[in-house]
Amino acid sequence: MAVWENKIELRDVSKTFYTKQSDVEVLKDDSLNVRENEFLVLLGPGQCGKTVLLNIIAGLEQESGGSITFTGGRPKMGDLGIVFQKYALYPWKTVMSNVEMGPQMKGIDQSTRRKNAQKYIDLVGLTNFEKSYPQQLSGGMKQRVGIARAYATESDIMLMDEPFGALDAQTRYSMQEEILKIWEKRKRTVIFVTNNLEEAVYLGDRIILLGGKPTSVKKEYVPDIPRPRKYTDTAFLALRNEIADNTDLSL
Repeated sequence: MAVWENKIELRDVSKTFYTKQSDVEVLKDDSLNVRENEFLVLLGPGQCGKTVLLNIIAGLEQESGGSITFTGGRPKMGDLGIVFQKYALYPWKTVMSNVEMGPQMKGIDQSTRRKNAQKYIDLVGLTNFEKSYPQQLSGGMKQRVGIARAYATESDIMLMDEPFGALDAQTRYSMQEEILKIWEKRKRTVIFVTNNLEEAVYLGDRIILLGGKPTSVKKEYVPDIPRPRKYTDTAFLALRNEIADNTDLSL
Protein backbone atom coordinates (compact mmCIF):
# COMPACT_ATOMS: atom_id res chain seq x y z
CA MET A 1 0.00 0.00 0.00
CA ALA A 2 1.33 3.42 -0.98
CA VAL A 3 2.01 5.87 1.83
CA TRP A 4 0.78 9.36 0.99
CA GLU A 5 2.50 12.34 2.51
CA ASN A 6 0.41 15.14 3.96
CA LYS A 7 0.39 18.22 1.76
CA ILE A 8 -1.75 20.44 4.00
CA GLU A 9 -2.69 20.09 7.66
CA LEU A 10 -5.60 21.96 9.25
CA ARG A 11 -5.78 21.98 13.04
CA ASP A 12 -8.82 23.33 14.93
CA VAL A 13 -9.59 25.90 12.26
CA SER A 14 -12.42 28.24 13.21
CA LYS A 15 -14.03 31.23 11.52
CA THR A 16 -16.31 33.87 12.99
CA PHE A 17 -17.72 36.81 11.04
CA TYR A 18 -18.15 39.89 13.20
CA THR A 19 -20.94 42.33 12.38
CA LYS A 20 -22.58 45.24 14.19
CA GLN A 21 -25.69 43.14 14.76
CA SER A 22 -24.13 39.86 15.88
CA ASP A 23 -21.16 37.52 15.65
CA VAL A 24 -21.68 34.54 13.35
CA GLU A 25 -19.51 31.49 14.01
CA VAL A 26 -19.34 29.59 10.69
CA LEU A 27 -16.56 27.04 11.34
CA LYS A 28 -15.51 25.47 14.61
CA ASP A 29 -12.45 23.34 15.33
CA ASP A 30 -12.12 21.84 11.85
CA SER A 31 -9.15 19.48 11.63
CA LEU A 32 -8.15 17.44 8.59
CA ASN A 33 -5.17 16.44 6.48
CA VAL A 34 -4.87 16.83 2.72
CA ARG A 35 -2.56 14.27 1.16
CA GLU A 36 -0.22 14.79 -1.75
CA ASN A 37 -1.78 14.11 -5.18
CA GLU A 38 -5.09 12.91 -3.76
CA PHE A 39 -8.55 13.98 -4.93
CA LEU A 40 -10.14 15.18 -1.69
CA VAL A 41 -13.83 16.14 -1.65
CA LEU A 42 -15.36 18.47 0.92
CA LEU A 43 -19.05 17.58 1.01
CA GLY A 44 -21.83 19.37 2.83
CA PRO A 45 -25.23 21.03 2.40
CA GLY A 46 -25.61 24.53 1.00
CA GLN A 47 -24.53 27.42 3.22
CA CYS A 48 -22.62 25.15 5.62
CA GLY A 49 -19.27 26.93 5.22
CA LYS A 50 -17.54 24.72 2.62
CA THR A 51 -16.53 27.68 0.49
CA VAL A 52 -15.38 29.62 3.55
CA LEU A 53 -13.10 26.72 4.49
CA LEU A 54 -11.75 26.53 0.94
CA ASN A 55 -11.16 30.30 0.90
CA ILE A 56 -9.21 30.02 4.14
CA ILE A 57 -7.02 27.34 2.58
CA ALA A 58 -6.57 29.59 -0.45
CA GLY A 59 -5.67 32.59 1.69
CA LEU A 60 -8.72 34.57 0.56
CA GLU A 61 -10.12 34.50 4.11
CA GLN A 62 -8.29 34.66 7.43
CA GLU A 63 -9.10 32.00 9.99
CA SER A 64 -10.25 33.25 13.41
CA GLY A 65 -8.52 30.41 15.22
CA GLY A 66 -6.47 27.31 14.64
CA SER A 67 -3.69 26.79 12.13
CA ILE A 68 -3.01 25.69 8.54
CA THR A 69 0.35 24.22 7.62
CA PHE A 70 1.56 23.64 4.06
CA THR A 71 4.44 21.29 3.37
CA GLY A 72 7.17 23.59 2.07
CA GLY A 73 5.35 26.72 3.24
CA ARG A 74 2.13 28.45 2.17
CA PRO A 75 2.07 29.18 -1.58
CA LYS A 76 1.49 32.72 -2.71
CA MET A 77 -2.04 33.47 -3.87
CA GLY A 78 -0.99 33.61 -7.53
CA ASP A 79 0.73 30.24 -7.22
CA LEU A 80 -2.47 28.33 -6.41
CA GLY A 81 -4.69 26.81 -9.08
CA ILE A 82 -8.28 27.89 -8.34
CA VAL A 83 -11.45 27.00 -10.26
CA PHE A 84 -14.54 28.93 -9.20
CA GLN A 85 -18.21 27.99 -9.42
CA LYS A 86 -18.82 30.96 -11.69
CA TYR A 87 -16.70 30.87 -14.80
CA ALA A 88 -14.71 34.00 -13.83
CA LEU A 89 -13.33 34.42 -17.35
CA TYR A 90 -12.47 37.79 -18.86
CA PRO A 91 -14.99 38.25 -21.69
CA TRP A 92 -12.70 40.50 -23.72
CA LYS A 93 -9.89 37.93 -23.68
CA THR A 94 -9.59 34.88 -25.91
CA VAL A 95 -9.25 31.35 -24.58
CA MET A 96 -5.48 31.60 -24.98
CA SER A 97 -5.30 34.97 -23.24
CA ASN A 98 -7.44 33.74 -20.33
CA VAL A 99 -5.34 30.61 -19.84
CA GLU A 100 -1.97 32.37 -20.00
CA MET A 101 -3.03 35.22 -17.70
CA GLY A 102 -1.43 33.81 -14.52
CA PRO A 103 2.01 33.21 -16.06
CA GLN A 104 1.78 36.62 -17.75
CA MET A 105 1.21 38.32 -14.40
CA LYS A 106 4.31 36.54 -13.11
CA GLY A 107 6.34 38.10 -15.91
CA ILE A 108 6.95 34.89 -17.88
CA ASP A 109 7.90 35.65 -21.47
CA GLN A 110 5.25 35.26 -24.16
CA SER A 111 6.83 32.32 -25.97
CA THR A 112 7.14 30.24 -22.80
CA ARG A 113 3.70 31.03 -21.44
CA ARG A 114 2.01 30.43 -24.82
CA LYS A 115 3.64 27.03 -25.11
CA ASN A 116 2.61 26.18 -21.56
CA ALA A 117 -0.96 27.45 -22.07
CA GLN A 118 -1.31 25.47 -25.28
CA LYS A 119 -0.34 22.30 -23.43
CA TYR A 120 -3.24 22.72 -21.01
CA ILE A 121 -5.70 23.90 -23.65
CA ASP A 122 -4.98 20.65 -25.46
CA LEU A 123 -5.26 18.71 -22.21
CA VAL A 124 -8.82 19.94 -21.54
CA GLY A 125 -9.91 19.27 -25.11
CA LEU A 126 -10.11 22.83 -26.44
CA THR A 127 -7.60 22.55 -29.28
CA ASN A 128 -8.58 24.94 -32.12
CA PHE A 129 -10.57 27.18 -29.75
CA GLU A 130 -7.56 29.27 -28.72
CA LYS A 131 -8.87 32.39 -30.51
CA SER A 132 -12.47 32.02 -29.32
CA TYR A 133 -14.03 34.36 -26.77
CA PRO A 134 -16.04 33.17 -23.73
CA GLN A 135 -19.37 34.25 -25.26
CA GLN A 136 -18.69 31.84 -28.12
CA LEU A 137 -18.34 28.85 -25.77
CA SER A 138 -20.80 26.55 -24.02
CA GLY A 139 -20.93 26.37 -20.23
CA GLY A 140 -18.88 23.18 -20.16
CA MET A 141 -16.26 24.69 -22.46
CA LYS A 142 -16.00 27.80 -20.30
CA GLN A 143 -15.32 25.64 -17.26
CA ARG A 144 -12.66 23.77 -19.23
CA VAL A 145 -10.97 27.13 -19.82
CA GLY A 146 -11.05 27.75 -16.07
CA ILE A 147 -9.48 24.36 -15.42
CA ALA A 148 -6.78 24.95 -18.03
CA ARG A 149 -6.05 28.37 -16.51
CA ALA A 150 -5.72 26.81 -13.04
CA TYR A 151 -3.33 24.15 -14.36
CA ALA A 152 -1.30 26.79 -16.21
CA THR A 153 -0.23 28.27 -12.88
CA GLU A 154 1.83 25.06 -12.54
CA SER A 155 0.66 24.79 -8.95
CA ASP A 156 0.70 21.36 -7.37
CA ILE A 157 -2.44 22.33 -5.39
CA MET A 158 -5.80 22.73 -7.13
CA LEU A 159 -8.80 24.24 -5.32
CA MET A 160 -12.21 23.74 -6.95
CA ASP A 161 -15.31 25.43 -5.56
CA GLU A 162 -18.39 23.63 -6.92
CA PRO A 163 -17.05 24.08 -10.47
CA PHE A 164 -19.88 22.12 -12.11
CA GLY A 165 -22.76 23.51 -10.06
CA ALA A 166 -24.03 25.79 -12.84
CA LEU A 167 -24.00 23.11 -15.54
CA ASP A 168 -26.91 21.03 -16.75
CA ALA A 169 -26.98 17.40 -15.60
CA GLN A 170 -25.59 15.82 -18.77
CA THR A 171 -22.74 18.32 -19.05
CA ARG A 172 -22.01 17.88 -15.36
CA TYR A 173 -21.60 14.10 -15.77
CA SER A 174 -19.33 14.68 -18.75
CA MET A 175 -17.19 17.19 -16.86
CA GLN A 176 -16.85 14.80 -13.90
CA GLU A 177 -15.38 12.22 -16.26
CA GLU A 178 -13.12 14.80 -17.87
CA ILE A 179 -11.74 16.21 -14.62
CA LEU A 180 -10.72 12.71 -13.52
CA LYS A 181 -9.01 12.07 -16.87
CA ILE A 182 -7.13 15.35 -16.55
CA TRP A 183 -6.17 14.63 -12.93
CA GLU A 184 -4.92 11.16 -13.83
CA LYS A 185 -2.74 12.61 -16.60
CA ARG A 186 -1.44 15.56 -14.60
CA LYS A 187 -1.58 14.60 -10.94
CA ARG A 188 -2.16 17.45 -8.50
CA THR A 189 -3.41 17.69 -4.95
CA VAL A 190 -7.09 18.52 -5.52
CA ILE A 191 -9.56 19.89 -2.96
CA PHE A 192 -13.01 19.78 -4.52
CA VAL A 193 -16.03 21.38 -2.84
CA THR A 194 -19.54 20.13 -3.63
CA ASN A 195 -23.01 19.75 -2.18
CA ASN A 196 -23.78 16.93 -4.62
CA LEU A 197 -23.53 13.55 -2.90
CA GLU A 198 -23.27 11.46 -6.07
CA GLU A 199 -20.55 13.74 -7.40
CA ALA A 200 -18.58 13.31 -4.18
CA VAL A 201 -18.72 9.51 -4.34
CA TYR A 202 -17.88 9.50 -8.04
CA LEU A 203 -14.81 11.73 -7.70
CA GLY A 204 -13.27 11.40 -4.28
CA ASP A 205 -10.27 9.42 -3.04
CA ARG A 206 -11.57 10.61 0.31
CA ILE A 207 -14.75 12.44 1.26
CA ILE A 208 -14.86 14.80 4.23
CA LEU A 209 -18.46 15.25 5.34
CA LEU A 210 -19.14 18.62 6.95
CA GLY A 211 -22.13 19.51 9.06
CA GLY A 212 -23.52 21.19 12.13
CA LYS A 213 -23.84 24.86 13.04
CA PRO A 214 -21.13 26.02 13.33
CA THR A 215 -19.74 23.59 10.79
CA SER A 216 -17.22 20.94 11.74
CA VAL A 217 -15.95 17.66 10.29
CA LYS A 218 -18.59 14.97 10.89
CA LYS A 219 -16.91 11.97 9.29
CA GLU A 220 -14.35 10.84 6.73
CA TYR A 221 -15.24 8.29 4.06
CA VAL A 222 -12.81 6.41 1.82
CA PRO A 223 -14.65 4.93 -1.19
CA ASP A 224 -13.37 1.39 -1.76
CA ILE A 225 -14.73 1.47 -5.30
CA PRO A 226 -12.45 1.04 -8.33
CA ARG A 227 -12.42 3.67 -11.06
CA PRO A 228 -14.17 4.33 -13.33
CA ARG A 229 -17.10 4.31 -10.94
CA LYS A 230 -20.70 3.80 -12.00
CA TYR A 231 -23.64 5.50 -10.37
CA THR A 232 -25.66 2.28 -10.48
CA ASP A 233 -23.10 -0.06 -8.90
CA THR A 234 -24.18 -1.69 -5.65
CA ALA A 235 -21.11 -0.44 -3.76
CA PHE A 236 -21.64 3.09 -5.08
CA LEU A 237 -25.28 3.15 -3.99
CA ALA A 238 -24.46 1.65 -0.60
CA LEU A 239 -21.88 4.35 0.17
CA ARG A 240 -24.16 7.05 -1.18
CA ASN A 241 -26.94 5.93 1.16
CA GLU A 242 -24.58 5.62 4.13
CA ILE A 243 -23.39 9.20 3.69
CA ALA A 244 -26.93 10.46 3.07
CA ASP A 245 -28.07 8.97 6.38
CA ASN A 246 -25.37 10.99 8.16
CA THR A 247 -26.04 14.38 6.58
CA ASP A 248 -27.82 17.29 8.22
CA LEU A 249 -29.91 17.95 5.12
CA SER A 250 -30.68 15.96 2.01
CA LEU A 251 -28.09 16.45 -0.69
